[in-house]
Amino acid sequence: MFRFEKLEVWKDAIAYASLVYRVTKSFPDTEKFGLTSQMRRSAVSLPANIAEGTSRTTDKDFSRFIEIASGSLMENVSEALIAREAGFISAPHYTELSTHAEKLAKMLSGLRSSLVR
Repeated sequence: MFRFEKLEVWKDAIAYASLVYRVTKSFPDTEKFGLTSQMRRSAVSLPANIAEGTSRTTDKDFSRFIEIASGSLMENVSEALIAREAGFISAPHYTELSTHAEKLAKMLSGLRSSLVR
């Protein structure tokens, strides 16, 4: 088992990315190379950066990857809002994404704080 696989925040980021894939599956075909792709890429970036960060030799380096993951999460939240405004995401799906994102943001912030004391 890799170090990142033990982290609850990584597991939660995987679940978030899966949720984004499920929600974007119903987006219009015209968004395949637009918002669908962008939302999926930013969601996948979350667990990928957490995992990559665990391979770094210092907490400072790991912290930087957590910061990047946090940025990807904020990007995804913005994209979800745009998708909701465009009518691609239902209110319940948007709420689910938003609630999960808030939880992840707190987890990432806590992990980063523990690394940069």
